[in-house]
Amino acid sequence: MKITILDGAVLNPGDVDWGPVTSLGEVTIYDETPPEKLAERAKGADVLLTNKTPLRRDDVDKIPDVRMVGVLATGYNTVDIAALADRGVPVCNVVAYGVSDVAQHAMALLLELCRHTSLHTASVKKGDWLKCRSWCYWKIPPVCLEGLTMGLIGFGSIGRRMGELAHAFGMSVLAYCRTPKDPPAYSPFAFASLEHLLAAANVVSLHCPLTESTRHIINAKTLALMPKGSFLLNTARGPLVDEAAAAAALKSGQLRGLGTDVLSTEPPKADNPLLTAPNTLITPHIAWATTRARQNIIDLTAENIRRWQAGTPINVVNGVK
Repeated sequence: MKITILDGAVLNPGDVDWGPVTSLGEVTIYDETPPEKLAERAKGADVLLTNKTPLRRDDVDKIPDVRMVGVLATGYNTVDIAALADRGVPVCNVVAYGVSDVAQHAMALLLELCRHTSLHTASVKKGDWLKCRSWCYWKIPPVCLEGLTMGLIGFGSIGRRMGELAHAFGMSVLAYCRTPKDPPAYSPFAFASLEHLLAAANVVSLHCPLTESTRHIINAKTLALMPKGSFLLNTARGPLVDEAAAAAALKSGQLRGLGTDVLSTEPPKADNPLLTAPNTLITPHIAWATTRARQNIIDLTAENIRRWQAGTPINVVNGVK
């Protein structure tokens, strides 16, 4: 069996082990694959693995030998799953590889927005404390999370873990999702409509997939529903947020702070309004990128391939068995 990895460099710059995949057949690994190289590199491959290299409908004709596509991530919006289904090619993703990793990153963004540890560290190192005549000072008053309400849009594995972390900090938790079920044991917790969640939450954290119905779920209208001075977190997908509307809300004070690990275009364009918005933390899509999580992706991808080979595929996102 021939396996081709189109863009392995980001997932594995050399600190994790491809062994679970390379043990399954003849494996070729490319750091990245530009569109004009796709047909050549996919030639003869039974299994094609991609992280962010697009496989659009027009690309499907360029990979006639491929019998399975594996996405080295949970999100598969870069792959035209319907076009591959028309060809009878299953697309398998990787789920739950970094649940705590992403939730912890979201909480780290929130804590930094509330406590401003980097700002005050830089101030101390600049000599401000030496010049200060008091035993303490602050640039911005810190915010305590206890007693506030966390609103989770999306309540899959990461959203649920984020809820547990919020509860541990003494927050009430609301969740909005398509199919409310299996409420957690902690309290206070409630499922809520999107409108009720936005109106009640001091912090809104996004953990839903990107679909046509969720694109710009955070926009000028929904931002206006939130209490003035709320926080917004996004560790899911950039296009969930109308970035111009969010930047305007940050400038007006409707949003007190934004912490995001994702943007609508990555890398961002120079004119992205969030790059100059106040009280904004932006990290370069790294919530998923712990060594532990990246090794999990490789291990779980290998299991996807083994199960497909055995005729019992798992994690198929386009219905092809």
